[in-house]
Amino acid sequence: MPKVKPKKLGYNHKEAQSTSRAASYSSKSNAMRAFGPLFNKDLGQHILKNPLIAQGIVDKAGLRTSDVVLEVGPGTGNLTMKILEKAKEVVAVEMDPRLAAELAKRVQGKPEQKRLEIIIGDVIKTKLPYFDICISNTPFQISSPLIFKFLEHRPLFRCAVLMFQREFALRLIAKPGESLYCRLSVNAQMFFKIDHIMKVGKNNFKPPPQVDASVIRMEPRNPPPSVDFAEWDGLLRIAFNRKNKTLSAAFKTTSVLQIIENNYKTYCATNDMMIEDSLDMKQKVQKVLESVDMTETRAAKIDMNGFLKYVDVSR
Repeated sequence: MPKVKPKKLGYNHKEAQSTSRAASYSSKSNAMRAFGPLFNKDLGQHILKNPLIAQGIVDKAGLRTSDVVLEVGPGTGNLTMKILEKAKEVVAVEMDPRLAAELAKRVQGKPEQKRLEIIIGDVIKTKLPYFDICISNTPFQISSPLIFKFLEHRPLFRCAVLMFQREFALRLIAKPGESLYCRLSVNAQMFFKIDHIMKVGKNNFKPPPQVDASVIRMEPRNPPPSVDFAEWDGLLRIAFNRKNKTLSAAFKTTSVLQIIENNYKTYCATNDMMIEDSLDMKQKVQKVLESVDMTETRAAKIDMNGFLKYVDVSR
């Protein structure tokens, strides 16, 4: 059997436990074979059934024979088997023990068996092993957490080819001024070069979801941007909380000014900088906005470089 690390079903975000076999799930697997897999829509289980699309996803990853591939949400293994045709090893992280058992059965006794490791657990809380490429038919409800996990993942991987709900994928590539442009757009484009690969109709899945999907390819920017991610993301959270308000209006509320002041003091302490005796944060923020000509600008219209300029001047 391939190496399997099981965990109880459910999005409870606990650490995955380890073992070497999936035998404890064999009775469930037999039942699934008799009656067909019982897909759990609460876990976003929509299995890609079109082999041509699966092949297209794998082709866009540009796999090498030396690659270790992380697959998130392998399901019954339709993508997994195609990845194993080209990669050295696949580490598949699956939330549902029933589907993990099906995948283990699929490679049992085959040459691919030794090159597949199955981790049963929540990928968001699982410490990921080294990987070169990530390929995923991503469960829709972990789309955003997965992107933010990858933003800070080190060492850098070569690329990720990921399938998402179409609207989510379009948010990743949205530009300033577009309706879907948001905090996610800026963060993703700050750390990755992102390309839209293909649209995938909902009828290519079993069971079909309510909406279409899209495949995107993300390549980490190397070297990564030299920003403190907590500081950077904190700025975006404030700016996009009301993305159609001017930054001057968004930054002058008491609660926001307190957050900015706390962050500023933390930055000064970390970098051995003196804090002004008579610090007027409201006035300081206004001066920064004026210096970068962003007083009347709305977050919905500001690109990545505009936010970077604000961060640089605010220091």
